[in-house]
Amino acid sequence: MGKNRFIVALILFIFFVISFLTNILGPLIPDIISDFKVSLTMAALLPFAFFVAYGVFSIPSGVAVERYGEKQVILSAFLISFIGAILFSIFPNFPIALISLFLIGSGMAMLQVAINPLLRVAGGEEHFAFNSVMGQLAFGMASFMSPFLFTYLVLNLEDYPGPDNSNFIINIFHNIVPENLPWVSLYWIFAMISLIMVIFIYPITLPKVERNEEEKAGSWATNKDLLKNKKVILFFMGLFAYVGTEQGVANWMSQFLSEYHGLDPRIEGANAISLFWGLLTVGCILGLLLLKFMDSKLVLKIFSGAAILGLTAALFGPAHIAVLAFPLVGFFASVMWSVIFSLALNSVKKNHGALSGILCSGIVGGAIVPLIVGALGDLVGLKGGMFFLYITLGFIFSIGFWASPLVNNKTIKLKEFFGNNKKSEP
Repeated sequence: MGKNRFIVALILFIFFVISFLTNILGPLIPDIISDFKVSLTMAALLPFAFFVAYGVFSIPSGVAVERYGEKQVILSAFLISFIGAILFSIFPNFPIALISLFLIGSGMAMLQVAINPLLRVAGGEEHFAFNSVMGQLAFGMASFMSPFLFTYLVLNLEDYPGPDNSNFIINIFHNIVPENLPWVSLYWIFAMISLIMVIFIYPITLPKVERNEEEKAGSWATNKDLLKNKKVILFFMGLFAYVGTEQGVANWMSQFLSEYHGLDPRIEGANAISLFWGLLTVGCILGLLLLKFMDSKLVLKIFSGAAILGLTAALFGPAHIAVLAFPLVGFFASVMWSVIFSLALNSVKKNHGALSGILCSGIVGGAIVPLIVGALGDLVGLKGGMFFLYITLGFIFSIGFWASPLVNNKTIKLKEFFGNNKKSEP
């Protein structure tokens, strides 16, 4: 039992690491635009490179897990992440940044595939829902903390007082990070974390995972049949729209606050992003309670409608409103993934493992939507580009109506809510 608790704690820490590496892009984008002198479209290629890796590596990672086991895939994932992070740390330029983020994203995709079934086995089926909640909280905690680390490193390196500085860590980073690119220090941290995880996990024996029906990818024929189902396409597009909205807001809010309100992306921008992820995590827990008493489709309509109002306040309100409204979009978006995922499972009677694989590929929305926002931003301004998020949120809102004749009114169970949540996950 003690050993299993240790494995569960390790998996929860992996959730933390995944989130830390995944959701730091938002605070970095204003500095990348400024330091590399790139357009909004070019900057949007960074989250594109990261999230497109999910589309490329998710299915091959599932095959690799079944053939080589979870431990080998986890070790390979962290090794690939280390290579991506150290590559940019040594050669900090924009083309290498794209390659680096694709490699880091590939590693995170591999981890996502491997650790959820491992958590079920290590913690026991009866504790899976609770442990998934803990994974959600670990994920949210890392997303909340990472912007503060960004602010701490950048401000201290920019105001470096000299070799007499007593801060050992800042002294090290001052010697290895370009003086005009202090935020590159985060990539050194990514590299160190990834390498430490490889060294730490290598001697550990992980439990053998027997995948249940929900975790099996299914044959090509099964996937092909599901892709002919209009309900499957509807819910895939819903998840595509959700992840696109989440990343579209998280990646562009700091640049928006800087461009339209003159707020410092290293301070106010980073704080807003931290609050965004913090409220998104809190919203998941509160949403779970609401789903005990309300129909899931009604919850989806209420929360997506509130997210649209929050986005409107963020785009058109004054600075003191915008810094709160952007994070509130995260709070109201918090239940969307789990509700849409569960509605999709309730709409199909069998082959839920194959369906889950198709639905999870909707994460690629995090690559496409921020890129569209950036491209439109170059044409009509970032505020105009972020109008595209009205389309994604409006589509999610409409699912609450379209889904009514497609699925039953079954209330989402705790296991359904968190067991299929991408962020438990991320």
